[in-house]
Order: sequence, then C-alpha cells, then structure tokens
Amino acid sequence: MCKPEVNQKVNVKKILVSQPQPSSEKSPYYDIATRYGVEVVFRPFIKVEGLSAREFRQQKINIGDFTAIIFTARTAIDHFFRLCEEMRVNIPDTMKYFCTTESIALYLQKYIVYRKRKIFHGSTGRLDDLLPSLSKHNKEKYLYAVSDVHKDSANADMLDKAKINYTKAVMYRTVSNDFTPEEKFDYDMLLFFSPAGIDSLMKNFPDFKQGDIQIGCFGASTAKAVEGAGLRLDLEAPNPKAPSITAALDLFLKEHNECVTHA
Repeated sequence: MCKPEVNQKVNVKKILVSQPQPSSEKSPYYDIATRYGVEVVFRPFIKVEGLSAREFRQQKINIGDFTAIIFTARTAIDHFFRLCEEMRVNIPDTMKYFCTTESIALYLQKYIVYRKRKIFHGSTGRLDDLLPSLSKHNKEKYLYAVSDVHKDSANADMLDKAKINYTKAVMYRTVSNDFTPEEKFDYDMLLFFSPAGIDSLMKNFPDFKQGDIQIGCFGASTAKAVEGAGLRLDLEAPNPKAPSITAALDLFLKEHNECVTHA
C-alpha cells in the first residue's frame, strides 16, 4: 500500500466514497466519520442501466432453453426478472439457481418462493467456490447473467475446464454517473471500487490534477486502473493488515493523525 512520507501532513476532512449510501446505520463508514471527525459523502461515479428487451434479443438467447441460472450479484437478479417480465417469459418452478453468496441467494426471495425452489450458493463470493455445485449438476444448461464489464476471462476459462454447459447473457451495463456543473468537488480523499469508476473520474474531469487529494481503492484491477490513469495510489485494500476498504481507511486515518500530531 502506498503511503505518504512520515513527515508529510495530509489534511483529510472530506471523503468521497464512490458507492451508494449504505442502507444500514451500522456501516463502518459512520463509525469512522465520528471517530476521526471527517465528512463521508456517498456519491457513485458509475450507475447501472438495464438492457431493454430489444437489446437483449439481439444476443439471440432464449431464456426458456435453460434449466439453471448463475448469479454473481443482486443486480443481475433484478435485471433477469425484469427482462423476463418484459419479454413475458414464464420461469418454470424447476429452474435451479446458483449464487456466489448466501446473501445473493436470499435476495431471490424478492421474486420467487424461496423454500420451493432449488437454490445453491457459495460462501466466498468467488465463482470457483461455486464450481463443485455446478459440476455436480453437470447435466444442466446454465444461463450466466453478467454485465457488459464482467470479468469473463478467468471465470470463462474455469467454467470451460470444468466442462460446464453455459451461455453468458449480458443483462445490464455500467455507465458513467456524470457530475453536474453545480456539484462541488472539494474532496480530500476519493475511494474507488472498480476500473469503471476511474474511467468516470477522467471522463467527468479530463483536466483532473490530483495534487494533495488522496486516492484509495479496493481490488487489484482498480489499483491498476488508478496507476494506468497516471494517478497516485495512497490507499489500497485488501492488504495483509486490512481485508476491507473501511479497515484500510481506518488504518490510514490513524496513521495520518499520528503524522500530523508529531509533525
């Protein structure tokens, strides 16, 4: 993780978190804001748009041909059922659902009677953790619901090697959530969670100069995008000391306070 030099003062008072505001008041961000006296603003740089039924049909995929579905995000669930409704697709009770986490699986309750369906889930959020269940049901014909910026190479290779019969179906896209001229951009730190967020930053502010603004991110691909844009990466998660972005932010601010105190 890149850090400021020990004798360098970093005045972080206002942090932009490029994600939607947490629905729970127990979010670690609120504890951090109170503990360090900082303002945390939730403002996504990107947003998700669903494909229209017409756009989806251009992929020439017939949902009725499949016996099982792979979901890696709740967003995928929302857009799958939306498209089915728009295209008047009747989903049979025999359909099997494979989700990368239990929380994603439980989200299916929004659309189906959970206890009456065959639902399987992993525990880590990674598709490879779900692979034993997929392989066990190797006679199924899987529909893999993805976005237009899905990480398809590693997952596709893994599914191919396991000889899983699947078809990727793009159901939603990620686009820049543009800033308006009236929006102030007076942040001391920016936190990003995807390469698309970095793309949106550069799109919204083509003359962006980082200066004293601290930039943090979650994930190796996002870190690569930060450096690829010629920006300085000051905070990165996960790392050996911090498995989450909030844990990394907590450590960063703790170190920062010590630096200012002893400067």
